[in-house]
Amino acid sequence: MKHWIRYRHRGEAGFGTLDGDTILQHVGNMFEAPQASGRKIARNEVELVAPTTPSKVIALWNNFHALAAKLAVPEPVEPLYLLKAPTSVTAPEAVIARPAAYDGKIVYEGELGIVIGRICHGVTPEDAAAHIFGYTCVNDVTAADIIAKDKTFAQWARAKSFDGFCPFGPVVATGVDPSSLAVRTLLDGVERQSYPIADMIFSAQELVSKLSHDMTLLPGDLICCGTSLGVGSIKGPSNLITVAIDGIGELRNELRQ
Repeated sequence: MKHWIRYRHRGEAGFGTLDGDTILQHVGNMFEAPQASGRKIARNEVELVAPTTPSKVIALWNNFHALAAKLAVPEPVEPLYLLKAPTSVTAPEAVIARPAAYDGKIVYEGELGIVIGRICHGVTPEDAAAHIFGYTCVNDVTAADIIAKDKTFAQWARAKSFDGFCPFGPVVATGVDPSSLAVRTLLDGVERQSYPIADMIFSAQELVSKLSHDMTLLPGDLICCGTSLGVGSIKGPSNLITVAIDGIGELRNELRQ
């Protein structure tokens, strides 16, 4: 297992693997045989940035058996999804600012993220694993009151695409099987979500396969696998949201009202 990160160090961008409190710098392309440079940098000397720059962010809806049962909605026969703007991506540890034009409810959604590693088009579920680079933590932040604001058109993309509404990271973990793991979301240190990834209606491989038949997936693209029980509002002048997946890491961001 490796934990890949991207960072800025003394004004220069870089990437590498995390080994405890040390970054092992790599050169080349993260997705195409990157090479260790031999240089080591202390973790506390760098500023983390989002671990990839996705050309698109795909966010799933209704992808967990438990949530579908609670909402009393049918389980989908194919993935239900929307696209978040790539400009909604922000760094782990970044402060998320409330949009100036919106004073309604903002919610957290702790999720597993799939990061694509190879150009992927029309693959089978059996071949999908070879196109997955690794897995990460995602907070699919949502301006919930916007979704149904216009009775003629559900505004999912707008509600989820404000600047800063897609923090993910801090790492992309390779060599990990997420099906045995759980997603936990904490609000100011209090656990609000804890659900097994194995409860997904569509597995990671099934998602990649089915989505690749709709659109070509590119290296660095992010698939947010959807959330389960425990989604809630972020209240107060500021709040710290932590999305934690054992074996992958802990994503921390503050929402500043």
